[in-house]
Amino acid sequence: MPNKSSFLTDELKKHFGFDTFKGNQEAIITSLMEGNDTFVLMPTGGGKSLCYQLPALLMPGTAIVISPLIALMKNQVDAMRSFSEVDTIAHFLNSSLSKAAIEEVKADILSGKTKLLYVAPESLTKEDNIEFLKTVPISFYAVDEAHCISEWGHDFRPEYRRIRPIINEICPRPVIALTATATPKVQHDIQKNLGMQNATLFKSSFNRTNLYYEVRPKTSTIDRDIIRFIKQQPGKSGIIYCLSRKKVEELAEILRLNNIRALPYHAGLDQSTRAANQDAFLLEKVDVIVATIAFGMGIDKPDVRFVIHYDIPKSLEGYYQETGRAGRDGGEGKCIAFYMHKDLQKMEKFMQGKPLAEQEIGRQLLLETAAYAESSLCRRKLLLLYFGEKYTEENCGNCDNCLNPKKLVEAKDELCAVIETVSALKEKFKPEQIIDVMLGKNTSTVKTDAQDELEVFGCMQGSDSRTLSTIIRQAQIAGYLDRDIENFGILKLTAKGKAYYKKPTSFKVVEDNDFSEEEEEQVMKSGAACAVDPELYNILKDLRKKMAKRLELPPYVIFQDPSLEAMATTYPITIDELQNIPGVGAGKAKRYGEDFLKVIKAHVEENEIERPEDLRVRSVANKSKLKISIIQGIDRKIGLDSLAESKGLEFSELLDEVEAIVYSGTKININYFLDEIMDDDRQTDIFEYFKESESDDLEAAIDELGNEYSEEEIRLVRIKFLSELGN
Repeated sequence: MPNKSSFLTDELKKHFGFDTFKGNQEAIITSLMEGNDTFVLMPTGGGKSLCYQLPALLMPGTAIVISPLIALMKNQVDAMRSFSEVDTIAHFLNSSLSKAAIEEVKADILSGKTKLLYVAPESLTKEDNIEFLKTVPISFYAVDEAHCISEWGHDFRPEYRRIRPIINEICPRPVIALTATATPKVQHDIQKNLGMQNATLFKSSFNRTNLYYEVRPKTSTIDRDIIRFIKQQPGKSGIIYCLSRKKVEELAEILRLNNIRALPYHAGLDQSTRAANQDAFLLEKVDVIVATIAFGMGIDKPDVRFVIHYDIPKSLEGYYQETGRAGRDGGEGKCIAFYMHKDLQKMEKFMQGKPLAEQEIGRQLLLETAAYAESSLCRRKLLLLYFGEKYTEENCGNCDNCLNPKKLVEAKDELCAVIETVSALKEKFKPEQIIDVMLGKNTSTVKTDAQDELEVFGCMQGSDSRTLSTIIRQAQIAGYLDRDIENFGILKLTAKGKAYYKKPTSFKVVEDNDFSEEEEEQVMKSGAACAVDPELYNILKDLRKKMAKRLELPPYVIFQDPSLEAMATTYPITIDELQNIPGVGAGKAKRYGEDFLKVIKAHVEENEIERPEDLRVRSVANKSKLKISIIQGIDRKIGLDSLAESKGLEFSELLDEVEAIVYSGTKININYFLDEIMDDDRQTDIFEYFKESESDDLEAAIDELGNEYSEEEIRLVRIKFLSELGN
């Protein structure tokens, strides 16, 4: 074995220039070269790729690397070619290649020049590729990003499920499966689907000590918060993940307007743009990539210094995988996630229409993510627990919760009640169902199973579900409870938990962070709390009130609260600067802006305020192509329903766009459409309501008018009102 070890070390130096292996790399390579199926769990940055690249160079034949993304294949093929004297050493085979290029690749493989062939699972399943690979001497198969196999992983790919049968059809050879993120459940799922239950398992610690984790409340100031954060990291590389392509495009544009070198990346861009944007990031022509989760798998950029989640991810696997792209060189890596309840509700809506089992899995994963975001416990401890690893330190010193610890509260009685309820329910239910019984909630499950007749029913009436969730989560960490991952997270009692119930001792827990809707609403609506300069905010509010009285308009018609809040943060003193404030277009700026600018200028001079560039958030021009074409359509008196259809929008989405147009100060006339669908009296009723109301809040209007009028009617008349009186 020493000889083999020195041989591998020599080959490592010769091909890759490294003097020593990292972690388990050498043992993994040895296992694969001895013909064993091998399963590798290793965090991002641990050197997974080398575990199949070096054996591929040393073993006879071509290694088939099954990889999920075209961008990832290109990146890895480029990397392999950079280590070799010839480009033929590595190729990829996917839908991006022309027929001539495919023939060239096949010729290189058949001549024995190619040691690594990267294929997408979709390419592997094509009949002509299967027939071709039957003629190729294959050294082994590597399944990269193997969590894609599992429906419990963060990116379920049905094509991955067909890999084993196709391998059997082409030519059975050893399989190495690699992933940077897998819970015990996902690990089991991968091994089962690849038919490698007897694989040699190599599991490295998931603890990335250099990464700092933080969760912040997501409020209306998020764009400004992100700009301020990035400007405090001059010249550093970062990735911002958003859930939607639209948000990716918008945010990348806002960052560019604020002098941050940023580009978008998502699956909706054409392939050449995606590749160019990825290369610009790798070559440091830009500092920031704004992306959907399509970006980053296996991207070998060691010095990403921050990863921001604009939206909380759908699962902790996804979160861990994406944050893992920071600090791969062992240096600084800041991981900031923005969180609000409404994002989770939106994601639940997206799951509607999927099979019920898939919805159930998706809901479980979302619950885990919410629990992580809201917890006041060490974030490192929670993440590692999720991946089946125990972290014994009390304080990691590198997450927001450990740097700002909350006080502990006694929960001995509550824990005993939880243990008793889990036992009374025969260890057959999930945490949320346990909590329903403890709170005495008569849900359909509770009634069906006659749980309302149990002695424990309502034993914690008067408590709240958030507190009980906290206790259950922290009892898991303490080892009193366990979750059965094979059965959607059903709670089980451990021997330690049963012993505790017989002889309880003090059990102190940390209260969770409060991200309640009410607080979010308040933060988002209370401009004074969000504005950098509350004094100026209040001055502007008074000015708006006086102006509204003089013009006999509701104050919100002049400028909305978020616009005042932005003025009290960025201090605009010219009409051009005022037009960069969210919700202020050219019309509004000219009509109402002069008095506001005078007040802001005086305040800046009196208080000798420096107007910092990094706080001046320049927003994307209000009149995007879509908005301009909507205005033109309304000018031509096209019915709004037809207009929505022609733009590929739902009617409510069209109204969102039209509202944004009138709120920014552009006058439009939709009377032609209103007169067609509503009589004058109905229009007048709603119009008068908004004239007398202190707020343009839609929910308040629906509460007041909703029995008589539909939400769409109220929104349409509100648009007419704002346009006629405000613009």
